Amino acid sequence: MEGIGFRAVLFDLDGTLLDTLTDLADSVNAALEVIGCPTHPVESYRAFIGSGARTLVARALPPDRRDDETVNRCLRIFHDDYRRRWRATTRPYPGIPELLDALVARGLRMAVFSNKPHEFTVLCVKEMLDRWHFDAVMGQRDGTPLKPDPTVALEIAGRLGIESREFVYLGDSATDMQTARAAGMFPVGALWGFRTAEELRTGGAALLIAKPLELLDLLDRAVADTHGEAPRSNRSGSRGS
Repeated sequence: MEGIGFRAVLFDLDGTLLDTLTDLADSVNAALEVIGCPTHPVESYRAFIGSGARTLVARALPPDRRDDETVNRCLRIFHDDYRRRWRATTRPYPGIPELLDALVARGLRMAVFSNKPHEFTVLCVKEMLDRWHFDAVMGQRDGTPLKPDPTVALEIAGRLGIESREFVYLGDSATDMQTARAAGMFPVGALWGFRTAEELRTGGAALLIAKPLELLDLLDRAVADTHGEAPRSNRSGSRGS
C-alpha cells in the first residue's frame, strides 16, 4: 500500500453492499419445494452464495439430484421466483450509505462486480443504490468468466482508465479476495457479510473491517503514505489480517 493513492473502489454486491441473504434463500427454497427437494434454513445459504446462481442452486440440491436437467429446472424456477421476490427484505447494510457518501465526497470512482446474474445485479443497484453513481455495474454474463477469474475486474479498471493497483476491492468472501489478488487490487474483507474472518484471511485479505466506514481509515493512510503526511487518527479500529 505504501506510496499508492487509491482512486477507486470495486465492490462486491451480495454480502457487501446489500444484505440479500433472506430473499435469495427464500427463492431457492421455493424452487426446491416445487421439485420436491428438502429446503434449508436461511443461515445455510451463507455458504451457498457467491459463485453464481447455478452453483447456488446446485449447492442447495441434494447430492443425488445435481444432474444438469434438475439443476437447470431448479435454476429457471429460482429466477422466476427471485424476479418477484428480490426486494422483499433486501437492503443496504448499515453504514453503506454513509460510506458511499464519503467516497463520493473524496472524489473516488466506484464500480460493482458480482457473480450474481447481470440482470439482477443491475436491478439491485438501480433500485437500492440509485442515489450514487457507479461507473460500471457488472454481473455474471454469458461468455465472461465468474470470479475469482480477474477478467471482468480488469475490464472495469480499463473502462475507468485507472490502474488496477489503484483500486480497493471490498468483498465478503475468499472468492472476492482471490479476485482482487489476481487483478492486482488491494483486497479488503467485509466482516458484516456472509463469510467468516478465517475464510477472508485464507483467501488473501490484506485488511479486515468490521464496519463500512472503517474503509476510510485505509484511504487516509494511503493518502498519508503517498504525500508524506501524518495519518489521521483511526476512527473505528480497523483490523489487519
